[in-house]
Amino acid sequence: MTPTLYASGLSGDYRAILEQLLEHDRLPALFFVGYSMGGNLVLKMAGELGAGAPPQLWGVCAICPTMDLAACVDAIARPENTLYQRHFVRGLKARMRRKARLFPGRFPLDGLERLRTLREFDDAITAPHFGYRDAADYYYRASACRVAQQIAVPALILTAKDDPVVPFSLFDGPDIRGNRRITLLAPERGGHCAFISRSRGWERFWAEARVVEYCLGRVTFERQTALETSRGAPGE
Repeated sequence: MTPTLYASGLSGDYRAILEQLLEHDRLPALFFVGYSMGGNLVLKMAGELGAGAPPQLWGVCAICPTMDLAACVDAIARPENTLYQRHFVRGLKARMRRKARLFPGRFPLDGLERLRTLREFDDAITAPHFGYRDAADYYYRASACRVAQQIAVPALILTAKDDPVVPFSLFDGPDIRGNRRITLLAPERGGHCAFISRSRGWERFWAEARVVEYCLGRVTFERQTALETSRGAPGE
């Protein structure tokens, strides 16, 4: 375990993995897939790379991405989502205690028990640890929605219209709808990362099946494009 706290803005970690896979492993093609916070991070990475994304990055896929952190934290704070709030805060506190045991003196636990909401936790711990002014500053700077219009690689966003954590209104703006590189797939039902089908076999895990389907489609497209390029344009 590293001496780094849990945070939604660490897209640099993903870029480091991308560079390692390209420079060390020499992979000719790859996709990044993320769920929830991980979905925010893969989209944020793609937006930050923009038109400079390496050609080997054939696409990114995000399932229920928390790409506007402030809106998602506000959604979790609604009374009907009390169980989500308790679950997330309990997990963050447990991670803090583990960090404090592993790195004595680095992570003071004073006041930890008084924190009851995600926003309180981020105001008191996450934001200052990562150099943000406060939770609001952290949410703004760490959200993928801020750079979504700059995404220049094929991107699949899969989210449910009834997601209690990620409001569907996040995906109706021009940064998503107006970016032709982004494909939005939004069934009426599915909750937060809970796309389990009644069907057996391949379709049982519906979201994963769509991700693989999308990636295979991109592979077919890229190979066909390369083949046509190698043959030369008509008339050559």
